[in-house]
Amino acid sequence: MSVLRPQDLVEQALSLSKSDGCIVIAGESTSANLRWATNTLTTNGVMRSRSITVISTVGTGTGVASGAVSRTAVSTDELEALVRASEETARGNGAADDAQPLVPGAVSSDWDAAPGETSIDVFSSVAPALGDAFGAARGDGRLLYGFVEHEVDTYYLGSSTGLRLRHAQPQGHIGITGKVADDLARSAWVGQATRDFSDVSVASLDAELARRLAWSARRIALEPGRYDTVLPPTAVADLLIYTYWNMSARSAFEGRTVFSRPGAGTRVGERLTPHPVTLRSDPGFAGLASAPFVVAQASSGTSSVFDNGLALEPTDWIRDGELTALMQTRRSAELTELPVTPMIGNLVMEVGGASGGLDSLVGGVERGLLLTCLWYIREVDPQTLLLTGLTRDGVYLVEGGEVVGAVNNFRFNESPIDLLSRFSGASETVPAFSREWGDYFPRTAMPSLRVPDFNMSSVSPAS
Repeated sequence: MSVLRPQDLVEQALSLSKSDGCIVIAGESTSANLRWATNTLTTNGVMRSRSITVISTVGTGTGVASGAVSRTAVSTDELEALVRASEETARGNGAADDAQPLVPGAVSSDWDAAPGETSIDVFSSVAPALGDAFGAARGDGRLLYGFVEHEVDTYYLGSSTGLRLRHAQPQGHIGITGKVADDLARSAWVGQATRDFSDVSVASLDAELARRLAWSARRIALEPGRYDTVLPPTAVADLLIYTYWNMSARSAFEGRTVFSRPGAGTRVGERLTPHPVTLRSDPGFAGLASAPFVVAQASSGTSSVFDNGLALEPTDWIRDGELTALMQTRRSAELTELPVTPMIGNLVMEVGGASGGLDSLVGGVERGLLLTCLWYIREVDPQTLLLTGLTRDGVYLVEGGEVVGAVNNFRFNESPIDLLSRFSGASETVPAFSREWGDYFPRTAMPSLRVPDFNMSSVSPAS
């Protein structure tokens, strides 16, 4: 049994194909991580993985069918069986609703480059800084728990039309939970996404944890209700990522989402908020760069295997408060008669004229809440994008512009689309790591938002 370079796997799989069209995606990934608990490093490790997806297309009496089969750790000896399985799957499927001609050939200048890699060395500045933070936490009677991970995923995409595209994606994140040693019910969380950890300050993250835990020295019980609430960028990311994942043009066109126009069609062109809100994605966004072409291992409501290799361009989903685009495959664009705007791997929200930071928004609250992060977010009503979920690791009472204590957790019920119309203040946009979705979608930049009537629907027993 021999092992080939990922590029060689792509070429060999394409040469083995007997289908009308073929797309091959080979992926190489390396990841490194550290874990800690109660101020002590517990585990570390480095992992490597390989995957390959073969997508075959075959003509049928009524159109073109596709079959996608994926495997991990594929060797040369196993490759032909994988290609045949993909062809058999395609022949067993009916005509694909999303069928389109395969994207014409283009070749990346770095096609022959080796896969990107990471190692435990990426934490060379983080590990000693964690040691310093552990010492400071012990002295303050705090306990730190957390996880830090870095990975580099490299994709090689080839097709029977001549496509030969490569993309290497570095990404990492750190999440730290702090607790008070003599009262484990008091907790706070901070997190940050990064490409290479050069921009991560463990000392700053720990200082913010210490500040939030100090706020929780005073505990206050509050009833459910609508509160003047400040959401930091992390919590805004929790809500806006879910919104982004629901921006399928096909689903909107079929009348199934908040972006559906009553009667028929989509709400593209409609003003969603009176505020100068822009929600956009750009594969070349500095610090949040993502794949510049479509990589789709399976078709879904927001992607199509037939679009593999399609070039991605900067896209405004909402511009100055108006809905300007929804996620489109080439097929859904034909149905909606709107431009082709595929999903992109980052998301940025900006509010025109906004400045300052989180603390400046808190300073304007006479009596209300600072809500640091959300979790267990679930959809209640797709027609309004009403979401429910719980607060976690720090909800704080604000009086006279100052945080005066921690309050109990709540269940909330809110629609992010509705919030975009109701917020009363916003900060400048900064990189933000979602507590709920960051493991799946880490590349976001968000403002803090002040919502004058955020709906805390009930008290949560979660702690």
